[in-house]
Amino acid sequence: MDIEQARFNMIEQQIRPAGVLDEAVLGVLGRMRREQFVPAGHRALAFGQIEVPLGQGQSMFNPVLEAQVLQALQLRRSDKVLEIGTGSGFMAALLGALAGHVVTLEINPVLAVEARENLHGSGADNVHVEQADGASGFPAQAPYDVILVSGAVGEVPAGWLSQLAPGGRLLVFVKEGAFMQARLLRKSASGEIQSEDLFATSVPYLNLGSGPAFRF
Repeated sequence: MDIEQARFNMIEQQIRPAGVLDEAVLGVLGRMRREQFVPAGHRALAFGQIEVPLGQGQSMFNPVLEAQVLQALQLRRSDKVLEIGTGSGFMAALLGALAGHVVTLEINPVLAVEARENLHGSGADNVHVEQADGASGFPAQAPYDVILVSGAVGEVPAGWLSQLAPGGRLLVFVKEGAFMQARLLRKSASGEIQSEDLFATSVPYLNLGSGPAFRF
């Protein structure tokens, strides 16, 4: 397989037609070596429009969803980001390429170790993996300009919003009835939360402990 041609085709035949036109996002997706974050047995699937299995009951987002998330977050180099649900570390690497600093939480110890190795190999020095339950966020380094929840939830734990900086945004996948939405929450300077549904999708549920939740 011609890796670079496959990467080019992923961007031009999958991601651009899906409406992702942000050149900064497309540039990062063109540079980041997605295949290095895919388990060896699934490398041939690295650029397909599928959720690549990671083991431990987890999978990667498909490439279009990764791109849609990055475009929606409108990351700035000054942003401090919290990701909840590390997986292979690929989304964290993409976040780190566009933001200033990323903390990413992974509850599964096996995946946390693998993600650290993948990120080290990619040179993502501004991304730090914590093996932790993300239900309470990561208050030690709060507040965050951006919080990305890389999995679906039924409700948003209250602690996530309390750790969001004024003017910050939180992207989460919320299942309500038969539908799942990518939802962007913005926190005003006064602390008010504004909610916007971005697009319908389907992602696996996040593995979280329990805690008090914010209801929409």
